[in-house]
Amino acid sequence: MNEKIMSADNKVMKRFFNLDTNAYSEGAVDVKTKEMIGLACSMVLRCDDCIKYHLGKSYEAGLSKEEVFEVFSIATLIGGSIVIPHLRRAAEYWELLEEEGNKHV
Repeated sequence: MNEKIMSADNKVMKRFFNLDTNAYSEGAVDVKTKEMIGLACSMVLRCDDCIKYHLGKSYEAGLSKEEVFEVFSIATLIGGSIVIPHLRRAAEYWELLEEEGNKHV
């Protein structure tokens, strides 16, 4: 849907999307770390779409399963037990990313 949203040529939406792109770009903090932060925040906010997005970006950035599960543990600690259903879906999605990646090796 991002392409459809961007094709509306709305200046505010384009600027917001650009902010997101710039925030997650390499800088004083590396991309892997930024994705880990985004993933943890998304889990605490309980946004499944955001979690999937950051898991995909984390996978692309080369995070290991061990790193992702450490992020899961921090997010669950901060967010509490209400995060557990999102943790389950996130772990399932990470497994899917790994399976898909192994098919292309």
